[in-house]
Amino acid sequence: MNKKNHLFSHLQSDLPAGLVVFLVALPLCLGIALASGAPLFSGIIAGVIGGVLVGLMSGSSSSVSGPAAGLAVIVFTAIEDLGSYEVFLLAVIIAGLFQVLLGFAKAGVIGYYFPTSVIKGMLAGIGLILIIKQIPLILGINNSQNLAKYIPSNYDFESLSVFGEVIEAFHYGAVIISSISILILILWEKLIIKKYSITRVIPGALVVVIVSVIVNEIFKLYHPSLFLGQADKVELPVVSSTEEFKFLFLLPDFNGVLNPKVWIVAVTIAVIASLETLLSLEAADKIDPHKRVSPPNRELFAQGVGNMISGFIGGLPITAVIVRSSANITAGGRTKLSTVFHGVLLVISVLLFPNLLNKIPLAALAAILLLIGYKLARFSLFKNQLRLGWDQFLPFLVTVVSILIFDLLIGISLGVMIAIFFILLRNFQNSHLLVKESIDQKDVIKVKLSEEMSFLNKGALIKTLENIPENGHVIIDGSKSKIIDYDVLEAIENFKISAIDKGIKVETIKIKSVNSGAVH
Repeated sequence: MNKKNHLFSHLQSDLPAGLVVFLVALPLCLGIALASGAPLFSGIIAGVIGGVLVGLMSGSSSSVSGPAAGLAVIVFTAIEDLGSYEVFLLAVIIAGLFQVLLGFAKAGVIGYYFPTSVIKGMLAGIGLILIIKQIPLILGINNSQNLAKYIPSNYDFESLSVFGEVIEAFHYGAVIISSISILILILWEKLIIKKYSITRVIPGALVVVIVSVIVNEIFKLYHPSLFLGQADKVELPVVSSTEEFKFLFLLPDFNGVLNPKVWIVAVTIAVIASLETLLSLEAADKIDPHKRVSPPNRELFAQGVGNMISGFIGGLPITAVIVRSSANITAGGRTKLSTVFHGVLLVISVLLFPNLLNKIPLAALAAILLLIGYKLARFSLFKNQLRLGWDQFLPFLVTVVSILIFDLLIGISLGVMIAIFFILLRNFQNSHLLVKESIDQKDVIKVKLSEEMSFLNKGALIKTLENIPENGHVIIDGSKSKIIDYDVLEAIENFKISAIDKGIKVETIKIKSVNSGAVH
């Protein structure tokens, strides 16, 4: 094996990069599990499997996998619809199986067939929902019986009325911690990282976690009324023996295999996770300084195996994640060892430092997710899409609004339908070119057909031919056409017949007759 491609050939680069990715991934694994309404430990499981198992199986040297914010909305709604997390785990296993089959079917090109406007709309819709879901936690509303009440599940406009009740119930300590956390994240990215290059290896999310723990401990000493108790902090199980460690893993409920809702959730996860993975993979390859190209079909297979294992032991769904991948590349990761190492560090942190992790306020994690949501749905994105024109903005907007009102899959489907409509409209408008020429000092109208004339172009062509003046001369030129559908040929033949009564002279160039099949 070439030394440059060997797993251990760049230890001096990969180990520090793996540490950076771990520092980014740890708060995100916990925060995404929180946003998904799943056990917090499930986020760690997904992070470990995404790092170690998928990292080893993937053909990418820089992409990093784990629980994704883009799936949090689906997971939250699915757990609620299916009735239990254990039934949801079965859907994750089935989704993984679908991904494995997609990998074998070489469906890695699927990402190329989704319009960019719809993809951006999907991300923006997810971002807005993430923002909405963090508001209760940022305001300190997090006891188990009331939290679901304040987090809208269908994201319809009626559910927004709960925020009146939220204002009356918020916790000042959580508001202070979340405000400080948001301020740190903004300053860290906008000012500190640009000024001090050493901070590039220290993610803002880690600073937020550390500062929030310190602030909460100060509250405990000097202002107990602001102190956030354990119900408002991370609750990871503390393991003291091997037997206890075994009970951390939840098993799927296979009794739900005949439930059609399980299969719908599985298909949804498989489609969205595969799409997000392929897009993240492409993005990571673009920013890779070594310009390596990752095999998409192998990635789908690796993600599918990872999701099947994650579902079997209680973990969240996994995708390739651009946030972790970009952190890995920026920190100098050269091989997949950096990805694997970050997964190993996640295991070590949970086993050795659970008491420390359990001091992290949920308000701090919510602030991190709030900023992620903002980056996905920033106002400038809406402005840029509008600037590109209605054929880009309308599919984008329909996708965003539909995701907020209905769900992710319906939103994407409606967005794709609108995008297809604009494609058909352009096809309708560009079916032929009308040119006026002079031949032997007589005006002649030449209709030049496009390369592909399908039934979709029939209406536009008929309309043009109907406007040919009486006693005129028209040449229908199909010399540049590679495909002319029967419907179009029939319309031309019908026009020839009707043109006799109008005194119109009709000539055709390289157009078959529908009756004889001859080319004229």
